[in-house]
Amino acid sequence: MSRRDRRASIRHGDSGDLFAEAMAHYRNGALAPAQSLCRTILARDPRHIGSLVLSGDIAQQLGRNNQAVKLLGQALALDPAHPNAHDSIAMAYQALGQRNEAVRHFTLAMVVGLRNPELLVKQNAAVAACLNRLAKAGSRYLPLAELFGGEDVGAIAEDALLLAMLQSKAIVDMELERFLAAARRALLQRTGESEPFAPGPDALNFFCALAQQCFINEYIFAFDDAERTPSQAIHDRLAGAIETGADIAPLDLAVAAAYRPLYTLPLARLLLNREWSDEIARLLTQQVREPLEEISDRPDIPALTPVNDALSLQVQNQYEENPYPRWNIVPPVVPTTLEAFLRDRVGVTSLQGPINAEGIDILIAGCGTGSHPIDSARRFSQSRVLAVDLSRASLAYARRKTRELELRNIEYGQADILRLDALERRFDVIEAVGVLHHLADPEAGWRTLLSLLRPNGLMFVGLYSALARRAVTAARVIIAERGFSATAEDIRTCRQELIRRGQVPPLGDFASMSGCRDLLFNVMEHQFTIPRIKAFLDANNLTFLGLDQVQPQVLRDFKAQYSGADHLANLESWHAFEQTHPLAFSNMYFLWVQKRQPT
Repeated sequence: MSRRDRRASIRHGDSGDLFAEAMAHYRNGALAPAQSLCRTILARDPRHIGSLVLSGDIAQQLGRNNQAVKLLGQALALDPAHPNAHDSIAMAYQALGQRNEAVRHFTLAMVVGLRNPELLVKQNAAVAACLNRLAKAGSRYLPLAELFGGEDVGAIAEDALLLAMLQSKAIVDMELERFLAAARRALLQRTGESEPFAPGPDALNFFCALAQQCFINEYIFAFDDAERTPSQAIHDRLAGAIETGADIAPLDLAVAAAYRPLYTLPLARLLLNREWSDEIARLLTQQVREPLEEISDRPDIPALTPVNDALSLQVQNQYEENPYPRWNIVPPVVPTTLEAFLRDRVGVTSLQGPINAEGIDILIAGCGTGSHPIDSARRFSQSRVLAVDLSRASLAYARRKTRELELRNIEYGQADILRLDALERRFDVIEAVGVLHHLADPEAGWRTLLSLLRPNGLMFVGLYSALARRAVTAARVIIAERGFSATAEDIRTCRQELIRRGQVPPLGDFASMSGCRDLLFNVMEHQFTIPRIKAFLDANNLTFLGLDQVQPQVLRDFKAQYSGADHLANLESWHAFEQTHPLAFSNMYFLWVQKRQPT
């Protein structure tokens, strides 16, 4: 083909084919032809998101960071939940020295699905050097200067992805956990030495972020008496300074906050009346302002039903002590209709019943800390959402986040699912994710919820897979053998035992106190199989519509094995698939079902 014919072919080619060619060039390291093809596509279709993201990524790699910000900003205006766009624009902002914007976009990248952020952090040369020093030290504890290669934290404190991770999510990587625990211990030790230690702003920012991480994971990192005594001394020193109005060293706040939440200090609210740097102000918002707001809100949460069942009271106590799940940032959501949502997420092509979000009533049963009702209320913006839970601590967290987002279509109440049949309300959609399997009789609770569902109403249910949770079951055998209880100290000890044995369950919940308690120490847990689910659906006049939140690789493997579209809504096909892919539902079965009209 002549050069002229080649140009004509490019000009008139299909955008999909051209973009595939651009991606092939990109993967081979040929950035110039990839960028040229993207320009051709964008000249024809300025809203082609893939080309905007790829062009922005290439511009960032070539050091054209202002251009990258412009292109990637255009992509995010079209698709606010594009993880690669957030990741690339964050790198551009970091190169431009705009760290706050870099942290914000890295945070959003992780929320919307950036893959392996912990691995990306470990590729930072400064972090890798610390990990290497720690590995060589074996069981020996490293002082601060030895751990970081000097008292200046250096490039670690400049890593916007690491800061974003520390401030927004529990770290799930064991190497990074060990490093962060070692950094906390080394900082505590250095702060207690007679020689003054005054870290620069970047280092203080890192240490505050470390304290925020400890709060997020609810102080899950192991520690011993060598840390307990000096951390208590700093806590007591702060309490005295607050009471007398004496000066407080910002570093003391960061160190104390890495071992115990600051709101537990007597008169902690008075800290909010002082002037602080931005990093300390963020720490105080997280550890004083927000927790005290939640505590003051708890008495105002309405009780919709009594909670007096013996097991319900035990479950309630668990989640009062450890509200679950832990989350901070809400992902971007594009409002849609229920019909469009089910078509795009589950593949439902036709739907009888509540086919749009206008005026539908949604019940979130077992709403925990509010991520589910907030997601539904934002996605279906004209809906009316009632969210209930046993735990006032969880509900107070949910109510605070709802106020922050200025959502007006969510109502919260304390209630026991077993008593909801007395509720004089009916719903078009009911969500019960991660709650039925904690009831003494899950099917009875499910039937109670069905009694509140209108004909043709929809249910979204999340249930544990017995196959996928075999590692959890094995860990519980060890817990029983060792006699570990659900106290914070025993949970920390149990985690270290499982880490030592190499039996860490492959789930993110292992990374926080509330998650670990929910995962391994739950008062009650049932595990399901697909035949058990199918038997319940058949017996209760329910139609299976399809599975949601299936991992992309799992979905690809399933479609390779079952090519017909009908198989996606066939539980028998999914059951056969799970037998050869036992970790396919490592989180849960997430299924949509519909209540059929009585005949």
